[in-house]
Amino acid sequence: MIWIVLLSLPPLAGALAYGRAPLFAWLAAGLAWLLAAGWAGGWGFGWTLLAMLAFGGAMAVFLIDSVRRSRVTAPIFRAFRAALPTMSQTERDALEAGTVWWEGELFAGRPDWNKLQAYPWPRLTPEEQAFLDNETDELCRLTRDWECTQHGDMPAEVWHYIKAKGFLGMIIPKEYGGKGFSAFAHSQVVTKLSTRSSAPAVSVMVPNSLGPAELLLHYGTPEQKQQYLPRLACGEDIPAFALTSPWAGSDAASIPDAGVVCRGMWNGEEVLGMRVSFDKRYITLAPVCTVFGLAFHLYDPERLLGGEDVLGITCALIPHDHPGVDIGRRHFPLNAVWMNGPVRGKDVFVPLDFIIGGPKMAGQGWRMLMECLAAGRSISLPGSNTGMQKMVARAVGAYARVRYQFKTAIGRFEGVEEALTRIGANTYLSDAARVMTAGAIDLGEKPSVVSAIVKYHVTERARQTVNDGMDVVGGKGICLGPQNFIGRAYQQIPVGITVEGANILTRSLILFGQGAIRCHPHVLKEMHAAQAGDLVAFDQALWGHVGFTVSNAARALIMGLTGSHFVGVPADVAPETRRYYQQLTRFSAAFAFIADISMGTMGGALKRKEKLSARLGDILSLMYLATATLKRFEAEGRQTADAPLMHWAIWDCMFRIQQAFEGVIANFPNKLFAVVLRHVVVFPLGRPYVVPSDRLGHQVAALLLEPSPTRDRLTSDVHLPADVEEPIGALEAALAATIAAEPVEAKLREARRQGRFDPKILASGDVDEIWRMARQAGVISEQDYALVERRNTLRDKVIRVDDFPYDLGLQAAAQAMPARSPAQQVAA
Repeated sequence: MIWIVLLSLPPLAGALAYGRAPLFAWLAAGLAWLLAAGWAGGWGFGWTLLAMLAFGGAMAVFLIDSVRRSRVTAPIFRAFRAALPTMSQTERDALEAGTVWWEGELFAGRPDWNKLQAYPWPRLTPEEQAFLDNETDELCRLTRDWECTQHGDMPAEVWHYIKAKGFLGMIIPKEYGGKGFSAFAHSQVVTKLSTRSSAPAVSVMVPNSLGPAELLLHYGTPEQKQQYLPRLACGEDIPAFALTSPWAGSDAASIPDAGVVCRGMWNGEEVLGMRVSFDKRYITLAPVCTVFGLAFHLYDPERLLGGEDVLGITCALIPHDHPGVDIGRRHFPLNAVWMNGPVRGKDVFVPLDFIIGGPKMAGQGWRMLMECLAAGRSISLPGSNTGMQKMVARAVGAYARVRYQFKTAIGRFEGVEEALTRIGANTYLSDAARVMTAGAIDLGEKPSVVSAIVKYHVTERARQTVNDGMDVVGGKGICLGPQNFIGRAYQQIPVGITVEGANILTRSLILFGQGAIRCHPHVLKEMHAAQAGDLVAFDQALWGHVGFTVSNAARALIMGLTGSHFVGVPADVAPETRRYYQQLTRFSAAFAFIADISMGTMGGALKRKEKLSARLGDILSLMYLATATLKRFEAEGRQTADAPLMHWAIWDCMFRIQQAFEGVIANFPNKLFAVVLRHVVVFPLGRPYVVPSDRLGHQVAALLLEPSPTRDRLTSDVHLPADVEEPIGALEAALAATIAAEPVEAKLREARRQGRFDPKILASGDVDEIWRMARQAGVISEQDYALVERRNTLRDKVIRVDDFPYDLGLQAAAQAMPARSPAQQVAA
């Protein structure tokens, strides 16, 4: 009997920990267990009572607040405060910027799937949809990427259209003359433009992202809003924002650009202002802007503002023609023609009123930038890189059906099929993450961690998608020219990888480094309590943290042993996705536990363990991407035909999560903990996931090879020109013609197999000679021949590559080049 009681202890403790039971429940359960053990073991009344009293006394230390705080919490509190590094205001602003959204649920180890279901899936208003279908489509039509590249800029009519139709003022409220569009509408416009060319996409997205308009809307004075927002909305002013320095790229807070509060002359009067020196680079739209935001450190050594002498990073708004400003030169980022260049100035005097928000916002610039960056980074790069992937999925899928080698469409080869699978599934997943995150912005969130997740993972998957696309189209993609639909995307992929937080830094320092503090339900509270010297608040956070860790360990273990089959999920999710929700719940609990163990055993050293931090960030990110994919599948009505895309994307995420766990555990400094993590908590019955199956991959690839509602949903809003002289237009027409001609091909093959048609000599060098011979022999009809002839004509358009004069036409182009670019002419 005693063995039964003893063996009941682990399940009892596990059940209490699994359910995050309060201490009183632990006390009651412990006393009951001791009573049962005493009876079963024949301890006698005295010894049983003594054991119960000893246990109760030990528990009293934790149950009585005053005793617990003085005897247990206080020593931990002192040690924690001593170990906690000093945090600058800049670091605090960066850490606390934005809000915590769905990623907080994933970090907590117990995601509330009902909450995920309750989030509304974004929808466009009729006005927004009309703008996407009409003005945005027309802007795509007006833009020819190759022509823009040859002239170094978009044509003047394109610039005029962008300004006249309000593209630069999509986020500006209607009261100031803007469109007042949602974040989702902004994302949709950027996505569609990016299926055509990066030139209009970047030129439109930057003014609507991190820039003067966004900062003015949140922090500007009423006078500044009235002065600038109407002009920005109609394109009378073109904005830029200057942050990056040659000496401070990813470490943006370390910009050396500085201003000193002083007196100076402005409009004939002596006013209080700032003398600023700055050297900025990589500033998008700088060569053509009329006003730019400037970030710099502000100092007040004479205390003219009556406060501290070191005020901090400040943001000011400066006209491009302000005395002392050196602007107008440009960079040439990987043959992209959107405007980007340096901004410089030495001892430039500007009035204090130029500070965004006025003098009271001096020193508040870093907080302003961090809060606005979270919103802008959630939209711009996810939108542009998803658009790029949609174009690749549409065009490369068609090309793989039209292009034949070894008498077979190249999309039928398993090697090519593997690349097509990744293209399709990555596009589906990236679009899901983009839309869900834009929806968060429209809900009023500023999700700093999520914005980093989608920025990193969508741009990385875009890199994979474009690389796969280049592999499929081969030489067609290598030779630049008007018929090359993928070459410029391939060239410019590193731009998205680099800007708005370089991907290496984002993965190794931000995703988990910031997420561990912002998303964890207790860590930030512990830090605030320690910094404030608040023992009571620290006590609450600390013991909440302990219970949180123990509970997640128990839940991860129990779900691992049971295969998470008994985890509850909402009843109304798609049956085919139920297991994914259960496994994600298990992974969430295991991640929360391993994150706590990592922080607890390594402390501040974890910040320097960038590879471990990166893998922990991968786990959090991939859980977010998987849940976004599940959300999309539900929101779009559980389309059965789309299911292969969803399944492949989820399996890929799960397998990568599993690999990231393995990478953390294999390199965990404490080998005892590593053994416990691998064999007890995370993988007690082994690793459940393998790579997505080849059969599933075949189903995904097939979806890209022929027209269907699924293909249209996957590549929605890709600009599709009707002109077959354009590469995408030719591909669309050639795909339809190829499918129409395939029965004729089958007829010819059957005739040759039966010996009814066997041309011995094809001496003309014309690949289509066999079809004329087949028609003459009566193997195919005139109607059949017409189908094949149209297919062949369009096929030839699709597979052709551009050629140029020996000097590439550079001399003629130089003679035709205007003295100033179209954008400079428009600005003038």
